[in-house]
Amino acid sequence: MNIWIQGARPRTLPAAIAPVLVATVLAGTDFKPVQALLALTVSLCLQIAVNYSNDYSDGIRGTDDNRIGPIRLTASGLAPAESVKRAAILSFAAASIAGIALAALSSWWVILLGVIAIAAAWGYTGGSNPYGYKGLGEMSVFIFFGVVATMGSYYVQTLEINWVSFAASVPMGSLSCALLAINNIRDRQQDELVGKRTLAVRLGDRGSRVFFVLLLVSAYIFAALTGHIWVLLTLITVPMAYFISKKVLQGATGSQLIPLLGSTGKLQLLFAITFAGSLAL
Repeated sequence: MNIWIQGARPRTLPAAIAPVLVATVLAGTDFKPVQALLALTVSLCLQIAVNYSNDYSDGIRGTDDNRIGPIRLTASGLAPAESVKRAAILSFAAASIAGIALAALSSWWVILLGVIAIAAAWGYTGGSNPYGYKGLGEMSVFIFFGVVATMGSYYVQTLEINWVSFAASVPMGSLSCALLAINNIRDRQQDELVGKRTLAVRLGDRGSRVFFVLLLVSAYIFAALTGHIWVLLTLITVPMAYFISKKVLQGATGSQLIPLLGSTGKLQLLFAITFAGSLAL
């Protein structure tokens, strides 16, 4: 079982938790615990499904054969490719069941959104023409684990959307993108060798590192645009963001970036907690 937990890539799960947390606090008196829990279930299951499907698709293509980083079940031979694929399908199924229940309690349009999200999750590295190999992964993550996850979680509880929910979604999207960006910086050279044209490959080493830092900075800027004075609480996380940015800009490579990935996940979760706290105040 331990290999399956590692294969789910726990360090990336803050990307699923943070937007739901922020949206739930933003809902205020409209908070609905059942809807919030279902939204969290959908988000977590989709994140895990993306990780397993990415493991499977990259593994059978040979993209992960010489990769440094979190364990890859398929490429390492720790699990048969078909078993990893089934794990992805089961995760998608769990997200779908929770999503249907969520739609029944809010709006049936949620199902359409869920279908699009699942298609995007699989199409990242799966299928004959994966968009993750074209440098579009960050855009998808920003949309689905930022805007959609935050505004969607807010909508299923309040049945409305507004500017503040959008502004709150941008920091969540930026920090989720940062998780993918630091992964792609670590894998840039190997990805380029196997023809995987991620955004890091397209931007080059220096450009991808600057892009990562800009993602962190944008989280603080858009948090301020929510108009709440208490968003200054998020500045508590600046030292952590500075430390990570400094290491990335100084040229950390390969295995040196693995703990920074974990730190970026912790930054996102801590940012989400302080951001949610500011919205509550």
